[in-house]
Amino acid sequence: MRKLWTAAAVTLACGASLLNLPAAGADPGTVVSTAPLAQVATLPGAVNATRILYSSTTANDAPTTASAAVYFPPGQPPAGGWPVIAWAHGTVGLGDSCAYSVGGPGSVERDWAYLGTWLKQGYAIVAADYAGLGTPGEHPYLNGIVEAHNVVDAVKAATRQYSSLAKKWVVVGQSQGGGAAVFAARYASEFGGPELDYRGAVGTGVPAYIEDILLPLGPHMPPIKLGAHSTAYVLYILNGLRTTFPELDIDSYLTDAGRSWVTKAREECLTPLGDELSAGGVIVGDLFSKPLLQIPDLRGLLSRYLGLPESGYDKPVFLGQGLRDTDVITPETLRFAAVLKLNGQPVTLHTYNEDHSGAVNASLPDSLPFVRGLFG
Repeated sequence: MRKLWTAAAVTLACGASLLNLPAAGADPGTVVSTAPLAQVATLPGAVNATRILYSSTTANDAPTTASAAVYFPPGQPPAGGWPVIAWAHGTVGLGDSCAYSVGGPGSVERDWAYLGTWLKQGYAIVAADYAGLGTPGEHPYLNGIVEAHNVVDAVKAATRQYSSLAKKWVVVGQSQGGGAAVFAARYASEFGGPELDYRGAVGTGVPAYIEDILLPLGPHMPPIKLGAHSTAYVLYILNGLRTTFPELDIDSYLTDAGRSWVTKAREECLTPLGDELSAGGVIVGDLFSKPLLQIPDLRGLLSRYLGLPESGYDKPVFLGQGLRDTDVITPETLRFAAVLKLNGQPVTLHTYNEDHSGAVNASLPDSLPFVRGLFG
């Protein structure tokens, strides 16, 4: 209930009344309202930046209202309109104040430099918040199908609302957003239909085969303290599972401390939550009262929830991976790229001597010409 009222307050503060939310079953990509973006969420160099609310889909195919930021380059659009970069952002948290279109990026210097480069190249940017971030409802963290719907529907909504935007678009994402970009790449043509002209995808720091990493979780597993962000990711995933599969009773697998931290994670943005976890010396294995493997067909369930598709891509996919990345399991991301290649998928892999964050801007010398070729 607290999150619902928080979402309502955020939505109202951004100029959109909850009375205007679309009825259940509204056409995905229907614009509900528009409002100027707060300064903190406005990409430097963008003109007429706006926050849009639009109809989309959340867990279990339920209709919802999502939000997105739209950034326009300066000057006059080219014939046919500005080509669109759909930005799928990395993990910011689960609380509504964490939403990209409300509080801006978590990695301000990195993301503004990255998005600013695309803007200077003459692309408009549509940055979806994902369902439940900045709007009513829970955010089903790492639910790939939901994220794909949200990204595609944001592009639909923006291009319907603004005649200066072209229908041709590419999805670009980092970390959580790298996974979202991969899911969007797999389903963009299906979800977008003939209304949109999808060209391809770029994903950096893509979290591959997370389902395998989660299988051992249980009492005293892992028995060591993980990095603060890694621990936060686990809490966010547990929240996502609780939201998507309420019948699993995820709380019954947790200790009192585990339930307390999962509840706290529902409201906290990544940086402050990580600080608290670090200060508290939290060990993930101590948060469980019984193994997650007691859930029937756990691996199948996790694969359906967050397992990256290994086939079915109809447009080129660029994967950029930092070799010193410890936020995602780098060997698994490299394995994912190899599996795509073996499956005959149109994938291009580039590696960088960078960590999780550093690979974002380090990839630009390769991803800029890649995307330019997609729009050529």
